[in-house]
Amino acid sequence: MPDTPLPHHSHGPSDIELRVSRLEKLLVDKGLVDPAAIDALVDTYQNQVGPRNGARVVARAWTDENYKKQLLENATESIMELGYQGRQGEHMQVVENTDTVHNMVVCTLCSCYPWPVLGLPPTWYKASSYRARAVSEPRAVLAEFGVEVAEDVEIRVWDSTAEIRYLVLPQRPAGTEEFNEDDLAKLVTRDSMIGVGLVQSPQSPS
Repeated sequence: MPDTPLPHHSHGPSDIELRVSRLEKLLVDKGLVDPAAIDALVDTYQNQVGPRNGARVVARAWTDENYKKQLLENATESIMELGYQGRQGEHMQVVENTDTVHNMVVCTLCSCYPWPVLGLPPTWYKASSYRARAVSEPRAVLAEFGVEVAEDVEIRVWDSTAEIRYLVLPQRPAGTEEFNEDDLAKLVTRDSMIGVGLVQSPQSPS
């Protein structure tokens, strides 16, 4: 599944999004804001800084059993240990994918999301269709993201709130036994840490 919204998950802009868009246009028209700077800022937080931080957490857990145990027991402190903290990341819980359990994350009430480790939430994550269907028909939603989960694998859907935010620890892919932490981090995607994607097996470390 690409890191872009599926057509099924598309939705019209909310009132807040419309107001922000109008304000942004006004500032740009008056020459107070450079649109390229806005695009660069959004790209940084949505696709670079946040997910890259989460990927580091996952890679450390894959290579350090003690850290993994600590992460599953006390995610907030373990993530802070790597220097990732801040607003929207105060109350974290990490859930691990295994051969028998696949986890996915949703926020049914709004769009609570762990910004320090995942950046800004993608549009589809905030869409009412995803928020409703992830709970009622998770296998169908996963299939639309290109993730086929065997019938004998349990799917657990975790509902993030203002009190707690979830991060999925995906399974380490086969063929990465010789990879170091840097190589592993490059494989981890934002979607795999939400649970709507899988970490793919590579040919060789970069």
